[in-house]
Amino acid sequence: MAEFAEVFLSHGYDVTMVIVPPPFKSSALGASQVEQIATANPSISFHVLPPIPAPDFASSPKHPFLLMLQMLRQYNDKLEGFLHSIPAYMFYVDAIDVAAKLGVPAYTFVPSGASSLAVVTQLPTLLAGRQAGLEELGDTPLEFLGVPPMPASHLIAELLAHPEEEKCKTMVTIFERGMDSRGVLVNTFESLESQAVRAFRDPLCVPGKVLPPVYCIGPLVSGGARNGEETDRHECLTWLDAQPERSVVFLCFGSMGTFSVGQLKEIAIGLEKSGQRFLWVVRVPGNINDPKRLLEKPCEPDLDALLPEGFLERTKDRGLVVKSWAPQVDVLNHPATSAFVTHCGWNSIMEGVMTGIPMLCWPLYAEQKMNKIFMTEDMGVGVEMEGYRTGFIKDEEVEAKVRLVMESNKEGRELQARMVARKKEAEAALEVGGSSHAAFVQFLLDVENLEEQLAR
Repeated sequence: MAEFAEVFLSHGYDVTMVIVPPPFKSSALGASQVEQIATANPSISFHVLPPIPAPDFASSPKHPFLLMLQMLRQYNDKLEGFLHSIPAYMFYVDAIDVAAKLGVPAYTFVPSGASSLAVVTQLPTLLAGRQAGLEELGDTPLEFLGVPPMPASHLIAELLAHPEEEKCKTMVTIFERGMDSRGVLVNTFESLESQAVRAFRDPLCVPGKVLPPVYCIGPLVSGGARNGEETDRHECLTWLDAQPERSVVFLCFGSMGTFSVGQLKEIAIGLEKSGQRFLWVVRVPGNINDPKRLLEKPCEPDLDALLPEGFLERTKDRGLVVKSWAPQVDVLNHPATSAFVTHCGWNSIMEGVMTGIPMLCWPLYAEQKMNKIFMTEDMGVGVEMEGYRTGFIKDEEVEAKVRLVMESNKEGRELQARMVARKKEAEAALEVGGSSHAAFVQFLLDVENLEEQLAR
């Protein structure tokens, strides 16, 4: 959202970001996160709504996802009060009911890509009237406009088993309502996902419904360290400074990506056997499908206990293992970095594309398996880590795929060439007159015209 706000600022607009205070501290969220983002973005005004009592996440029988949505709805009155208190005209996402009540046009910002948006936009029609879930279909390919055939197993897990459950119904409603706004701004660029973008204009996408315009305004990617942050430079960047150019494979799996102890050991063995330099971010093992993991107090991993005996000592001259977190954008932009093993989160994909770094795809949860299909079969920016479907990747696969992207073989060179081309496309899209710049300008014009119509 902060990167999105920077686009408005670059066009001369003032931006106020209204935030619901986090209801709990966790490994993924924290009350200090707002302060950190505000400090790093002094040009943006931040307004944190007055807190309301948080649901009892720990003991409630309801899924935390549903409790969170229930809490957000309760903030609508406070959001409405804030909007009444300011004279400025503003745009915001979510809370479509508040927008309608105040007569303010609401637009949807989608921080993920157009391809996954195309799938979830078409999902309600697919699920309508189904008594059974999609789990029984296994890897049977499903056809959606704008994207390659999608294995049923790769859809968001909560939609597969029980379409009649409240959580599934709530998610479907969110997908439907997200396209009920005046327009949808997507964190992508058109040439990367051109087929998906065209699908939204096809009347067959959602039969009987005219979808709002979709504006591709990305990639929205952080520039890395700024505003004096170099004084607190992470140790891994100093280590990268000492490595040869384009010699290091970077393994990082997002803020919530975790593995079993057994899987961590397989990764370590594969990296050691590959003989390649590596920078690896390791988090405490946990069940990635347990929503209550967010409630756990964050702690640092014990690397000696998690990794094979002697691994750190044997690889100390060519590898570095970082606990819990690394400055991903800065690492990907570093001259020593040559490849990226990623969980296929959309921000990570965009950061990989913007740096031209070949990616090895290891999806873990949410829409990441869908993203993997788009990356390998449509965009051509990544290579699959075989075994992700079963939830376990062997050391031989880690070794083979790391060698593929790090050594100068035919497939690796072709992937690198595609990444260079995609990087140039992304940069061109963001330039003045480029597709993403033009899309945002068109969005501003459309809003201005709409405002004039409403004023009449």
